[in-house]
Amino acid sequence: MARRPRRHHSPAFKANVAVAAIKGEKTLIELAQDFDVHPNQIKQWRDQLHESATGVFGAAPTAEPEPTIDVKTLHAKIGGLTLENGFLSGAFGKAGLLPSARK
Repeated sequence: MARRPRRHHSPAFKANVAVAAIKGEKTLIELAQDFDVHPNQIKQWRDQLHESATGVFGAAPTAEPEPTIDVKTLHAKIGGLTLENGFLSGAFGKAGLLPSARK
């Protein structure tokens, strides 16, 4: 028996199958035969629908506010790092530890 290639179902199809499973008019086996999907997959889609259904009726998730950026602090940090790089490059250059100084 050859394996069937992997199929990708649309979200609308998954929703229809999950709603049919929630209605309970047919068993998972009957739904699996009707929709040509494995019963375990129907159970997973049904459980996902149960979990996400509260989001439909509940409050919308709030987006996290973007952190405020203090430009003065960032410029001070950049200045400090530039000064530090200049000092270290001079010190390593005098000691002969930089690749450019080995020529």
